[in-house]
Amino acid sequence: MYTHTLIVKNNNFALNKNIIKMDLTHFFEELWKQYTVKTPSAQKIKSLFEAEGNTVFNDHIAIRTFNDPRVSIDVLARPFIAMGYEPKDEYHFKAKKLYAKHFEHRNDSNAPKIFISELILEKFSQELNSSIQNILNETNHEIFKQENLVLKGRVWAKPSVEIYQQLRKESEYAAWMYINGFCSNHFTVDVNRLKTFNTLSQVNEFLKSNGFKMNVSGGEIKGSPSQLLEQSSILADVVEVEFEENVKEITSCYYEFSYRYKNNQDIIFNGFIADSADKIFESTDMQLQNS
Repeated sequence: MYTHTLIVKNNNFALNKNIIKMDLTHFFEELWKQYTVKTPSAQKIKSLFEAEGNTVFNDHIAIRTFNDPRVSIDVLARPFIAMGYEPKDEYHFKAKKLYAKHFEHRNDSNAPKIFISELILEKFSQELNSSIQNILNETNHEIFKQENLVLKGRVWAKPSVEIYQQLRKESEYAAWMYINGFCSNHFTVDVNRLKTFNTLSQVNEFLKSNGFKMNVSGGEIKGSPSQLLEQSSILADVVEVEFEENVKEITSCYYEFSYRYKNNQDIIFNGFIADSADKIFESTDMQLQNS
């Protein structure tokens, strides 16, 4: 059965440079472990790439939350800031009513970027706001203060089908958060560093030939060389979730793939394209699973 329980063995975020590196590695190992429990497709794809002679590097990790001050972007970013990350750019998604920031490590250029988005609750109905506030209010608030909240998964009570369906009417993102809670929404393969693939198109064909279904919302490849970033993703895995009423199959997380280009100064682009990310978000939409 689908579970969100994960024990973190090391919460020491000391600022000694060597310890930071060790803790960073450990923290990402824990994120990956939790993520692959809910996203077995990611481990399968990583193994397929490795069987072709590649070492798989991670471009970025994405995390979702609400803009409630108890669980906002700034709250979820705390462990990363403690381990040497700093905020870079911010992004606005008008249609989905989201705001996001991405973070990069100050000293380690090989560390994956962190992309954290939050649902702007005040832009939704009173009904949705009441549901989210009730969910958060009924959760032990001490949990929200823990540095490793991003590893805690769903920290509130067993979900209700009625609430889930009500949230989905307004926001697939809100419904997904209600089920999955705090976790890595996706990891991202750095296609630039794959040895046996030269383009994102080649990667997509390889994935499809191995039976994976791509997110084609906005096109199979989002972005372009002129935007300095191309992205694609498989559709999220579907897992069994135990509700109060019954057991249903619901989307969990997905695997993304990115190819980055250099700008006129011969510097590789490290940011994100809001329009592309907007469509990548839909990899977890139940409606795409059913299309």
